[in-house]
Amino acid sequence: MPWWSWILLWVALIAVSLLCYVLLGVRLFRKFMATVHELSAAGEQLGHRTHLPERADDDGDDGEASAKVFGAAVFATPEQMRHDYVTAKASRQEVRRQKRVKRKAERGQPQSLHDIEFS
Repeated sequence: MPWWSWILLWVALIAVSLLCYVLLGVRLFRKFMATVHELSAAGEQLGHRTHLPERADDDGDDGEASAKVFGAAVFATPEQMRHDYVTAKASRQEVRRQKRVKRKAERGQPQSLHDIEFS
């Protein structure tokens, strides 16, 4: 084998290895940028989620809604948190009951005695 074939062989091996490194670097860079974009999207979504209770307060809720601040559970008393939980639970149940009554009325179905208001 002549001496120039060894040089040609080594040049080809180095070129192929450099090409592999470049392709791996490009692939790694693209994956890194995709991860950065996903992290920024998750950060924006988390930012919107923390501001969500403030927007709910603007819908005409009562004055207690303005006291809802992110992290209030840390500084509130257990009795206050229990009261807030029970109040919110009763509110959700009432909304579900009203939807159920409305849905049954629209369909012409008989109402449950449970759902009829006696007032």
